Amino acid sequence: MIENKNIVPALGEALKQRGYDVLTPVQQAVLDPKLGDADLLVSAQTGSGKTVAFGMAIAPTLLAGAERFERAEIPLALVVAPTRELALQVKRELEWLYAMTGASVASCVGGMDMRAERRALQHGTHIVVGTPGRLRDHIERGSFNTKGLQAVVLDEADEMLDLGFREDLEFILGAAPKSRRTLMFSATVPSSIATLAKRYQRNGVRLNTAAEQTQHVDIEYRALTVAPMDRENAIINVLRYFEAKNALVFCATRATVNRMTSRLNNRGFSVVALSGELSQNERTHALQAMRDGRARVCVATDVAARGIDLPNLELVIHADIPKTRVTLLHRSGRTGRAGRKGVCVLIVATNDRRRSERLLDSANIKATWARPPSVVEITERDRERILDDPMLSEPASPDEQPFVQTLLERYSGEQVAAAFLRLHSAGRSAPEELLDIAASQQAGREKRPGRHDRPERDKRGERSERPVKREKRRDDFTGGVWFSLSVGSRQSAEARWLLPMLCRYGKLTMQDVGAIKVHSDKTNVELAPQAVERFLAAIGPKRIVDGKIVVTALDGAPTENSDETGGAAATSKKPKKSTGPATEAATERATDAARPERPASPYKKRKYDGDGTRKPYKKRKGGDDSARAPFKKKKKPARKPDAPSGDKARSIAPADQAAAKSVNAPKPIKKPSNTLKLGAKSAPKKLFGPKSTSKRKAAATTGGGGKPEPGSTPLQRKNHPRSRPGGA
Repeated sequence: MIENKNIVPALGEALKQRGYDVLTPVQQAVLDPKLGDADLLVSAQTGSGKTVAFGMAIAPTLLAGAERFERAEIPLALVVAPTRELALQVKRELEWLYAMTGASVASCVGGMDMRAERRALQHGTHIVVGTPGRLRDHIERGSFNTKGLQAVVLDEADEMLDLGFREDLEFILGAAPKSRRTLMFSATVPSSIATLAKRYQRNGVRLNTAAEQTQHVDIEYRALTVAPMDRENAIINVLRYFEAKNALVFCATRATVNRMTSRLNNRGFSVVALSGELSQNERTHALQAMRDGRARVCVATDVAARGIDLPNLELVIHADIPKTRVTLLHRSGRTGRAGRKGVCVLIVATNDRRRSERLLDSANIKATWARPPSVVEITERDRERILDDPMLSEPASPDEQPFVQTLLERYSGEQVAAAFLRLHSAGRSAPEELLDIAASQQAGREKRPGRHDRPERDKRGERSERPVKREKRRDDFTGGVWFSLSVGSRQSAEARWLLPMLCRYGKLTMQDVGAIKVHSDKTNVELAPQAVERFLAAIGPKRIVDGKIVVTALDGAPTENSDETGGAAATSKKPKKSTGPATEAATERATDAARPERPASPYKKRKYDGDGTRKPYKKRKGGDDSARAPFKKKKKPARKPDAPSGDKARSIAPADQAAAKSVNAPKPIKKPSNTLKLGAKSAPKKLFGPKSTSKRKAAATTGGGGKPEPGSTPLQRKNHPRSRPGGA
């Protein structure tokens, strides 16, 4: 029985009917009579009963000494939550808490019918619960009157700021009366929340519970190290080992949620998904399935699962490691709520060990590091659950006695027990066989000695003691077994994707794989002897990997310079340099012989005699054989003008031959001139481009040719020195 004089009697009776015997620390803190009607900034652990706490805190302000509410014309209180699921959850909590006061609670969240929400606000409601975006829409459209608000509560205020709702929150707080009470509740209070509280609260009081700085006592943290490609198999084994009534698997992206949901569904788990891409109706049905027991596993993202409260949630699995400690605390806080125990499991890949340790240290969490449950451990746990089942200790009822005798008469006790065991295991997924991780990877790499931990130097400048070298991460291969893959460099085979493929399909680790030699049409791979049997069992009798790559066992280690078929290996060697003197021709022949064949060149090749010397030039007629003809550059014949034909040729006089040459000579292509024609008689005026050159002057004089006509005078530029009398 709760005995606190500061609780409104109607709310105290509701708590009694709900089964509350003791208040949580945050609930006792907000009921302190010294606070009165002060504004509050409260930080407490997740699952500590913050919703009931602010419900009891605002009750005296709303009722003002009365036992029940009168009919409300306009809302009296507003509760803002970051997500739709959390807003609807807060609404359900306030409905049973204020049931005996006659309060009307309405919700305004995105994804729901806005017309129904508008009608509920117009008919009169005392408390409104909603999300920032939808509340702002109602205020701007005039359907939500904020003039009568006496209290405003921001639940999970830090998450609303992280999601970008700062402008909406400032708009809502600015529309509310200044005489209101403002209460902010959150698991963490960063500087942004403190700044917001300082701006919109009047002499606010900061409340910190005593357990805020310590680890949640109702949550058991476990960190399980797995191979990077074995995370999904580890999640399946964890679910099978604990067999929780409700389990929540957190993923980083929507794509990961969809893939994980499909994988668990194929393995026989009753699973639902919860992500931002789902409609509000689908998300509501998913959570209701978890509460009704129709689904046992929920795969969700961080934002969608913020503030979700499932009564029977016993297990939280982090499929992807959170990026911040705040996300870790809010994820883990979905279990261990209201005094119930829970388990939080982090699936840590071997390459994320250090980052996970830093994350746990920043959150003041001490986790137990171990390996995921194996097949043997899961089987033993199933047997323990069967033996501890109370149904085995209960006597048979009178209705069951006749059939029990019939079973024992027809079958032996051993047969009946075996059939019971098979029926018990039929509806459960078989556990996965996980990859082995080396001890060095499981324990994590040892920390290197810091600058202050190193021994001092002696007088000679050398260290007296050296840190012990770390052991090798894997032993050298002795007696390795070789396999051949039907893929090579022609198929773009590379070791960087062949290695993870072999580990994924062959149930191998990086320590089980030795040398990988890629040839043109195949790839030879060396495996450790102890991993051969597991590898062959994993790939099956067909020995096909990745749907198309054929695996063939080799009798021994392949040779360096030849393939299995005896062909030359795909290697090339450079020609050796000669150590003794050699002629120029011999060196050229050796170099040409070492070069690979090239396509025929369009140029003529040098001609050599048998001894490697160049062929002599041909003899000149009437000259010395040893004399070499001097090189003379041939002159190109001048281009002749096109000769006129027919009557036109006869009509041209010999005196006009020079003019004919200039007329028939090819003319250069004229560029479009930027001139503006003002009229027939006006001279063209040049607008753009450089001034005319001397060549253009000569062309204008010659009529388009290169030489001036007889009797013509070159054009002279205006104001040029030579154009003036007495010029140079």
